[in-house]
Amino acid sequence: MSVNVDPEIDELRQLLEAQLQLHTDELSTLTAAGADPADAGEDPQTVTERITAASQAVADTTAALARIAEGTYGRCERCSGVIPAARLAILPRARRCVPCQARG
Repeated sequence: MSVNVDPEIDELRQLLEAQLQLHTDELSTLTAAGADPADAGEDPQTVTERITAASQAVADTTAALARIAEGTYGRCERCSGVIPAARLAILPRARRCVPCQARG
């Protein structure tokens, strides 16, 4: 059985994998800095906020990669409509189409 791989999805998967590595590296660095924020030269609150943002980015990117593996990537989690390629190019981790995202 051969698997047809959409070149656009493959490119986005590669981009997501690269982003996952960057976010994971950032989270590791921030976590180490969080142990002693003075070492990072940043306010402890700022370090905490950056850790939270990096953790969310890792989770969102991992979820996007899982959707690719499941074959549901590019479909809105709320309405099941197609998420336009232009939106995915800008925000490869997008879970929802623009109308559903705007509804909150």
